[in-house]
Amino acid sequence: MFSVTFTVIVVLLILAALATDAAGSEVVFFSALGLFLMVGIISPAEALSGFANKGMFTVGLLFIISKAIQNTGALVPVEQLFLNQEKKQRSLSFLLAKLMPPITFLSAFLNNTPIVVLFTPVVRNWAHRNRVNPSKVLIPLSYAAIFGGVCTLIGTSTNLVIHGLMIDNGFKGLGFFELSAVGLPVAGAGFLYMFFVGHKLLPDRKDVIEEVETNRKEYLIGIQLTRSCPYRGRTVKESGLHDIQGLYLYAIERNGRHKNPVALDERLQAGDKLLFAGEDTEPITELTTIPGIVPVDQQSVERDLASMRNQLTEVVVSSSSPIIGKSIADFNTHRHYNSAVMAIHRNGERIDSQMGGVNFKAGDTLVLLTNRHFKPKWRFSQDFYLVSDLDSICPGAKKKAIPSLIILGLMIVGAALGDRLPKIGNAGVQPDMFFFAFAASMILVLIGSISHTKARDAIRWDILITIACAFGISKAIQNSGAAQSIAVGMISILKSLGPIGILATIYLMTTLFTEIITNNAAAALMFPIALSAAQELGANPRAFFIAVAIAASTSFATPIGYQTNLIVQGAGGYKFSDYLKVGLPLNIIFFSIAIVMIPRIWGI
Repeated sequence: MFSVTFTVIVVLLILAALATDAAGSEVVFFSALGLFLMVGIISPAEALSGFANKGMFTVGLLFIISKAIQNTGALVPVEQLFLNQEKKQRSLSFLLAKLMPPITFLSAFLNNTPIVVLFTPVVRNWAHRNRVNPSKVLIPLSYAAIFGGVCTLIGTSTNLVIHGLMIDNGFKGLGFFELSAVGLPVAGAGFLYMFFVGHKLLPDRKDVIEEVETNRKEYLIGIQLTRSCPYRGRTVKESGLHDIQGLYLYAIERNGRHKNPVALDERLQAGDKLLFAGEDTEPITELTTIPGIVPVDQQSVERDLASMRNQLTEVVVSSSSPIIGKSIADFNTHRHYNSAVMAIHRNGERIDSQMGGVNFKAGDTLVLLTNRHFKPKWRFSQDFYLVSDLDSICPGAKKKAIPSLIILGLMIVGAALGDRLPKIGNAGVQPDMFFFAFAASMILVLIGSISHTKARDAIRWDILITIACAFGISKAIQNSGAAQSIAVGMISILKSLGPIGILATIYLMTTLFTEIITNNAAAALMFPIALSAAQELGANPRAFFIAVAIAASTSFATPIGYQTNLIVQGAGGYKFSDYLKVGLPLNIIFFSIAIVMIPRIWGI
C-alpha cells in the first residue's frame, strides 16, 4: 500500500511541477526518478534502463540528422516551390492549402521543432507578401508540423518513447509507417478543418517585430557628447556607458556613420551620438544632468533605428535556456549576447511595465537589437529557438544538400523495411530505426553536412534526459502497483462503456496531460496505465499503445503542450485563448476519428 500511495503522490507532484513550470521537465523527471530509486520501488538497473534505450538514442540522432539537412539548405527549394508570391489575391483557404501539406510531409521525416523554427520567418514574410497578417498562418504552420508527427515512427520523439517502452515490456515495437493508418486520415481531416473552418477562428494581429517598429519611440533614446563632456577621450569601458542597467549601447553615430557593435576600447569624441535601447529611460535622464551631455532629438533616434532595421532579431526562449527564472537585471543580455532586449511578449501580450524585473520563462518571445554576429553565433545554441532565415546555412555545406537528402531517403527506406532485412555479422544485429539513424548521422558528419561540434550542439540534451528518466518512472508506476490500481478503478467505474469506452478514456486522459505537461511526459505517465487497463480487460494492448501515441503527439488546445505551438506564439501575437478556440475542435476531430479507427485496425 505504501508503494501505491507514494507513487501516486510523486506523480501528482510531477503533474503540479510541470503544469506550473516550476522547473524544466528534465529536472522534474530526474528528481522523481531519484525518489523512486531511494525508496526501493525501482532498482538501479531499472532507473538507468532509459539511458541505454535505443528509442532515446534514436531521438538524439534524429536531432543531428534534422540539423544537418537544415545546415545544407536542402529545404530552400520547398520555399521556392510552395511559398512563392501569388500573382493575384487568393483566399486564405487556398494559401493554407499551399502551406500545410508540404510542412506536414517534411515533419513526418524530420524533427518538427527545427522545421517550425526554420519556416516561421519564411512563412511570416510570405504572409506579408500575400497581404495576410502572420497570425492567420503561424498556428496552421505549427499544426501542420504536428500532423506530420503522427504519420511515421520518427515524426515526433513521443512515438519513439512509446516504441521504446513497448520493446522494454516485451512487445514488438512500432513499424515505421504503422501509425500512418490513423495518422493520414486524421491529418486529412485536420487539413479540411483548417481550410474551411479553423482559419476563420484565428485572430488578425500584427507580429512582434511590426509592433516594435510601429512604437519605436517607446524603446529608444539617445544622448550627444559636446566638447565639455568629461567622458570625451575615454574609452567606452572607462566611461561605464556600456553597462547602464536596463539599457544597451547599441551604436555610436559619428560623422553620419554608425559604429555597431560598439567596441569597449572605442574612444569617445565630441559630437558622438550614443544610441541606447531598452525600457528604462531614467538613467539617461540622470546622464543629461552632467555638463557636456545633451539629449538627442527623438525623431533622429527613430530614423537611426530604421536604418538598422535588419538588426532586430526575434527569438523564443527555449526550455533549456540559462536565462529562465532570471530577469534582465540578473542576466545581463548585453554582456552575454551583446544584444538589448527591446520587448518581451508572453501569452500573446507585450509586457509593458517594469520589464527589467520580469523573470524570463520558456516560450517568451524576445525582440533583441543585435549585431551581425548574433545569428551565426547563436543559431545552433540551445538558449533560444532562433527565428532565423532559410538562407542562414553554412556555405561549405551547400554542396552536400543532395547527398544529404539521399542519405535521409536511404535511412527511411531501411527503417521501413525493418525486420524484413537479414541480420548482420556474428552478433546477429537486426537493422532497425536506431541502426539506420546511427549510420545516417555518422555519414552526414563524415561528408561534412554538419560539423562534429554543431552535431553535438544540435542535440537537445534536456529532452533526452527527460525521455531517459521517463522509462524509469514508467517502470516505477508499474512496479508499485499504481498503474494496476488506477486501471482497476477506471474499469470498475466505466465498465458499462466496454473496452472501447476505456480506450477512449485513456486517449482523453493522455490528451489532457499532453496539453498541460507536454507530450513526452504524458506518454511516459500514461503508458503503464494503458498497459494495465488492457491486461485487466483482456484486450489487445497494442491498440491502447497506439491511442496513447496519437493522443500524446497531438496538442492543439494550449501553447505549452507542444514546442512548435510555443515557437509561433510570440511571432503570431497569439493569446492562450486563441489556441483553445482553434485547437479544441481539432482535438475533438482527432479523438473521434482515432477512436473509431484504432479498434478496427488493431482490434480490441
